[in-house]
Amino acid sequence: MPKKNADNPRFPRREFLKTAAAAAAIVTMSSVELPAQASAPATVPKDFELNEITLDALQRGLASGKYTAQQLATDYLARIEAVDKSGPRVNAVIEINPEALAIADQLDRERRNKKSRGPLHGIPVLIKDNIGTSDRMQTTAGSLALAGSHPPQDAFLVQRLRAAGAVILGKTNLSEWANFRGDHSTSGWSARGGLTRNPYVLDRNPSGSSSGSAVAVSSNLCAVAVGSETDGSVVSPSSLNGIVGIKPTVGLISRSGIIPISQTQDTAGPMARCVADAAMLLSALAGPDPDDPATQAAQPHIHDDYTRFLDAIGLRGARIGVVRKLAGFNVQVDRLFAAALEAIKAAGAEVVDPVEMASVGKLDNPETQVLLYEFKDGLNRYLRSLGPQAPVHSLAEIVAFNQKNAARELQYFGQELMEKAERKESLASAEYLKSLQDCRRLSRQDGIDAALEKSKLDALVAPTDSPAWPTDLVLGDHFLSGTSTLAAVAGYPHITVPMGFVAGLPVGFSFFGKAWSEPQLIKLAYAYEQATVMRKPPQFHPTVEPAKARGE
Repeated sequence: MPKKNADNPRFPRREFLKTAAAAAAIVTMSSVELPAQASAPATVPKDFELNEITLDALQRGLASGKYTAQQLATDYLARIEAVDKSGPRVNAVIEINPEALAIADQLDRERRNKKSRGPLHGIPVLIKDNIGTSDRMQTTAGSLALAGSHPPQDAFLVQRLRAAGAVILGKTNLSEWANFRGDHSTSGWSARGGLTRNPYVLDRNPSGSSSGSAVAVSSNLCAVAVGSETDGSVVSPSSLNGIVGIKPTVGLISRSGIIPISQTQDTAGPMARCVADAAMLLSALAGPDPDDPATQAAQPHIHDDYTRFLDAIGLRGARIGVVRKLAGFNVQVDRLFAAALEAIKAAGAEVVDPVEMASVGKLDNPETQVLLYEFKDGLNRYLRSLGPQAPVHSLAEIVAFNQKNAARELQYFGQELMEKAERKESLASAEYLKSLQDCRRLSRQDGIDAALEKSKLDALVAPTDSPAWPTDLVLGDHFLSGTSTLAAVAGYPHITVPMGFVAGLPVGFSFFGKAWSEPQLIKLAYAYEQATVMRKPPQFHPTVEPAKARGE
């Protein structure tokens, strides 16, 4: 674990997720059974017709009669069985929707009657298991405390997906409670879902908390998926699993019906194998919701079709700022980043390097305080909304449940964050209000806004994350660095696109900017993607090959 300093910042949530816990707070490791490792084939199955297929190609196939929605759903369900539940066993899907084929059949009938709901009509989608569905699937955030929980209505974004004609295949595993439970958690693990594995190298971590969504997309278990982010939970797993992730401005997508952490930072986001697919999914997800006040501020900025901002020459004439304080943590990542900067220059961008960001590394403590306060407030309100039939009714009851069921829930790490949050007072607290003010000033006025304005920039760039580390259920995650915090705390948009590979492990290239700048970022990210084409499907290797580890 590297020593933290101003030139090597890490996600503040990650910082306290990694802190060593007191021995009394965890189960004695000698009593812990670690999950069995997968015995994986050396190569990806070759006979999957839909491998790496785009949404546009799927829609053309549906329109021509080459495919039906039921056939697509059946094929992806078979892929899940072959790759997720057997074979490599990446374990990305926590639950299959028992109604998926019936929904697909209904959408096929609509198409035969010359009715199409739009670009997602008949498209199989997976969603993260903190996003509520009022159907036969559970919504648990991976926790046994919410096992059997069925919200009274669909999350607003689920309503939009259904209205757009998407077939919700099932739900994806995640870092339990979206990685807001214990001090040294292992990303991709939940008590309900078990451990999700990185499909490029199975003994490596997928990052989180949208681990399952990222792995499912990368492994071609679905067309696209939905994740959620508070700080890094869309962009980090997207980076480590070689896909595109969009963390939008807070309020662009409704949070109603999503198990919360932070009212000021939470957002859902699209995860896809290419920028065009992510933009198409964003078009379906974005929209005003009467039950989420943040979406009312977004209304003037929402676009019906984000694919119209796809521009292969979108970097031409753009001014891009390089945040050097978010790089320099790994020499091989630095080489990829240097090549990425040369690529955007060759595509016509003017690169300002470096851009000074005085706020980098200063957000850890205020963000931690804000999240602790907002988690307790938001989670208690969410649990009350489930009604008296809910398995638990408060954060305090969850803490008690975990203590009672420690052999299953606390076998690898504790619940220190939940305990700290439970001790917090209301959102009227002076400590909370001061921390929130500091977060907004440091991330916005003195952070992203100041950098963009001073150098007249269109966007900022940095490496998204380190390559995937070996999964370690004893000591927890081993993050080197990450780029998500400034945009996450500000509530501003952030897009990651594949940048290349280190020892066969993907690394992403991040674009982030001012509030509501999704159209600009999509244009830049798409142009970069088209100029470089770094996405490669995973091969499910059991471990890093020695030659690749040596950089050969």
